[in-house]
Amino acid sequence: MGVFASTDGQESAGHEQIVFCQDKQTGLKAIIGIYSTALGPALGGTRFYPYATEADALHDVLELSRGMAYKNALAGLDLGGGKAVIWGDPEQVKSEALLRAYGRFVESLAGRYYTACDVGTYVADMDIIARETRYVTGRSVEHGGAGDSSILTAWGVFQGMRAAAEHVWGSPTLAGRRVGVAGLGKVGKYLVGHLIDDGASVVATDVNERALDWARQTYPQVDLVADAGALISSDIDVYAPCALGGALNDETVPALRAKIVTGAANNQLAHPGIDKVLADRGVLYTPDYVVNAGGVIQVADEIEGFNFERAKLRATRIFDTTRQILRLADAEGVPPAAAADRLAERRMAEVGRLRTIHLA
Repeated sequence: MGVFASTDGQESAGHEQIVFCQDKQTGLKAIIGIYSTALGPALGGTRFYPYATEADALHDVLELSRGMAYKNALAGLDLGGGKAVIWGDPEQVKSEALLRAYGRFVESLAGRYYTACDVGTYVADMDIIARETRYVTGRSVEHGGAGDSSILTAWGVFQGMRAAAEHVWGSPTLAGRRVGVAGLGKVGKYLVGHLIDDGASVVATDVNERALDWARQTYPQVDLVADAGALISSDIDVYAPCALGGALNDETVPALRAKIVTGAANNQLAHPGIDKVLADRGVLYTPDYVVNAGGVIQVADEIEGFNFERAKLRATRIFDTTRQILRLADAEGVPPAAAADRLAERRMAEVGRLRTIHLA
């Protein structure tokens, strides 16, 4: 078992540390990326995914860890940004021994990185990882944790969507609006509930038939369509991408009929410049790392002893943060993503600088 740190390559420019982790006996192959600890220890989930190549896994961890630094900064957390990926099919290779081996690598970083759930990892996995490291959040309620972080992720996305609705239509509600939800997984299913409670009508899709069956049984009033393409081109007011990243690309954006894009998926913009294309088309995009921060707010609250109501109150403030970003974007004549980046970078620079003041 060994740890290999690397900062080589243009793509990793700006990251503080990249750790390659391998344990041949368990089959563990993982990469931990720490983008910034300017505001505090890096916090970000562990994604367990069957990447085609190691290069794909590295690209994902670099993008996601950078996004977490900006997300945590705008969420008002005293935490930096990090992320980890385990390379492999969780249905085939995930085991107690592999997760515990991974936990030892997390522990070896001595608190520079806190992990949590992400795609392919769950609360039960965090409980196993925690048997080898103290630096785990997103644990089960039975072990003093926050439980399912998708609950407040969905709540925060809903708050961001309310702020966007106020900006476009003058009222912070989705009542009477038609919202398209792409992805009815961990977060999407909770978001659908908030939207229906608010008086919105919902059209949705998912690649998983079980998710579609859940929607038919739980919310029969939801219209289900064949795929994301059909959803995007349908008559919707708001588009909510809640599956994997890259949903906003050169093919989907020209077909989009919605006036607002607010969703839970990470890294929704397929490449730089897509946010400007959206703005030029009159589509208001609320940056994903702003509105989907409810989950990280929930698991971060664990570090000081979890209190759900306190965490929910913090997640509710995503409404105010989104409103601030949209107003700043208008004032400076830039897309909301650029305005959000400026606010995050300002906080990392201004607050991070205070760590250079040494205390006696």
